Amino acid sequence: MPLRVSTISFLNPAPLLYNFEHEPTATVLREHYDVHYTLPSICAAELNSGTADLGLIPIAALTPELAIVPDCTIASRDEVRSILLLVKNPSHLSTNEALKQVRTLAADTASRSSVAYTRILFEHFHHTHPTFLHQPADPLAMLASADAALLIGDPALLAREQRAAIDAASNTPLLWLDLAHLWRELTGLPWVAAVWAVRPEALEPASLTPHQLIADLTASRDAGLAHTEQLVIEWNPRLAIGPETIRTYLTRNIHYTLDPDCLRAIELFRTLAAAIDVLPKLPKLNLLR
Repeated sequence: MPLRVSTISFLNPAPLLYNFEHEPTATVLREHYDVHYTLPSICAAELNSGTADLGLIPIAALTPELAIVPDCTIASRDEVRSILLLVKNPSHLSTNEALKQVRTLAADTASRSSVAYTRILFEHFHHTHPTFLHQPADPLAMLASADAALLIGDPALLAREQRAAIDAASNTPLLWLDLAHLWRELTGLPWVAAVWAVRPEALEPASLTPHQLIADLTASRDAGLAHTEQLVIEWNPRLAIGPETIRTYLTRNIHYTLDPDCLRAIELFRTLAAAIDVLPKLPKLNLLR
């Protein structure tokens, strides 16, 4: 029985999925993996409900029952570009002062982790409690009804490409803030979005060992990073952003290795989220071995 894999259809996981989407490896991997695509929040729901066995899930969705697969992640060491916080700033305040003035925030809820990071930013670091309004990822519509807007994934990248038009149409000065960069400034740690997580009991029916799963996912990541130009060619027609932006995003903005700093970042994120009652407390990280 193949392992049921739930993953996301954004640009940022493209290197992680390279061997699953390209021959000759894709055919071989289909013997053990059945891959389908959805939103980050749905990946997590499927994994936690048992309708998926392996998922690329937001770190906000980790539970003690799920094991983190070592080596691979979606993270950033500084600016990630795809987690964008737009803040109205008519009085031209400093970033910290402008953030303290936010009372309402329109949020694209595609990623539970990004919403949690944003709440930590306001509630833990700035001691404010803005009201979150869940809206589709349309920056102008979001800013029409709120003091700030949170855009996640490809819509955030697209908004950056359209910055001049958005600034002109907003009728008020805007701060364009990178959430990963803010997190790095405040904590000194990488921003981590997602990890591969698995239901360990599903491996044996799929005739997979932990070692083989780790090896397959790591090999796919390494192949993707070795074929960045192929991914640029494939993704350029799918997104209204230029090839250089895609190339920079995959090679400089996203960090794909789950190193010790990333693990510390996950632990801190979950500790802070639990302290403000955004997420349940998570015991020691459960790494697949």
